[in-house]
Amino acid sequence: MRVKPLSIDAVRLIQPIRHADARGFFSETYSRRAFAEAGIDIGFVQDNHALSREAGTVRGLHFQTPPFAQDKLVRVVRGAIFDVAVDIRVGSPTFGQHVSAIISAAEWNQIFVPAGFAHGLVTLEPDTEVIYKVSSHYAPEHDKGLLWNDPALGINWPVNEAEAILSDKDRGQPRLAELPEYFHHEPDRTG
Repeated sequence: MRVKPLSIDAVRLIQPIRHADARGFFSETYSRRAFAEAGIDIGFVQDNHALSREAGTVRGLHFQTPPFAQDKLVRVVRGAIFDVAVDIRVGSPTFGQHVSAIISAAEWNQIFVPAGFAHGLVTLEPDTEVIYKVSSHYAPEHDKGLLWNDPALGINWPVNEAEAILSDKDRGQPRLAELPEYFHHEPDRTG
């Protein structure tokens, strides 16, 4: 497994090793020990699996607030996504900034998004399937979001607003300037 920090160090791109032969392949996509050795010592408690039928489907930007904040480990088992993490930790030197990466079944890569970041994606191919681990169970009263296309974020989404497929919930999320201070930067935590 190779782990590479992105321009915001707390967010990591992960490349599991795939062992292939004529029969197919085998890959260890998660090992708590290997992740801990790479500085990601998280106890994941739930796996989620999402299918998006059409390319251009936007999901996000989502997060859960404390005490149910979630770290996420995101991978794609079919198709491809443009994945985004926005730093919403007040006091962070990268507050309001984002990182993005293409995560795909073909590249067999993953992205680790820590708590304190709003996470979102847009599908780049039809019938894209995303599987992600989270470190806290779903808590509806702590389920929050950030407007995916807030100009203050400067995200260069590979889909325009008119063609994006969104839920009503995601269309109505607040902008960064309207977001309460849910998270504060903790210098001792990764990033």
